[in-house]
This record gives sequence, structure tokens and C-alpha cells, in this order.
Amino acid sequence: QVQLMESGGGLVQPGGSLRLSCAASRSIFSVHELAWYRQAPGKERELVATIRSDGNTNYADSVKGRFTISRENAKNTVYLQMDNLKPEDTAVYRCTQEGDYGEPFGYREVWGQGTLVTVSS
Repeated sequence: QVQLMESGGGLVQPGGSLRLSCAASRSIFSVHELAWYRQAPGKERELVATIRSDGNTNYADSVKGRFTISRENAKNTVYLQMDNLKPEDTAVYRCTQEGDYGEPFGYREVWGQGTLVTVSS
């Protein structure tokens, strides 16, 4: 089974920074889209950022200018650099990697379990 291993969450003060990592246990032969989502208690899941196979990125308006999504193909890893964090960024962050994983897995979308980010004084 393909698994995503997330890390980098924790407690940070407002204005601070964190970098989240999401590493896949299998290489993706052909990447379609890599993304980060987040969900705070009692709120809907929100799409935070995406990066396509051509390197194009998109961001939610709430994080634009503060967050940066990137990928490192050799490590099968996608990152989310979070700067100037605000209390409203507090949430469980989950990554997803969609693409062709080759035999025997084929094309699929895989989700991580989530990592908690808490922004508080």
C-alpha cells in the first residue's frame, strides 16, 4: 500500500514559521497534482495550495503571499513552507499526492493522516 508520511507540525507563536513535509513510500512515475488541505475543528476542509506536474501553483486567498508549496522529486516529497503564521492558521494539515504510481498500484490519489499546526501565544 502507498503511504504518505507527514511531519513538521507543532506549536508556534504568531508571526513564526513552520515547514511541513509529506513523503511518499513509493515513487510517482507521472505526477498529476500535489496538494495540501487543512481543517479546523467545526469547520469545513479547505484547499490550501496545489502544485501541478508543470510546476504551476495555486493558493487559497487566505494564505497567498505567506505560504509556499514546492516539491523534491528525488525524495518523493512535497513541502509547505508557512511564514507569518496567524492564529487562524491553526488546523490539521493533510497532504495528497495524485498520479501514476506504476505497477501494481497504477493511477490513484493518496492521502496522509494529518499533522497538527497550532499558532498561539
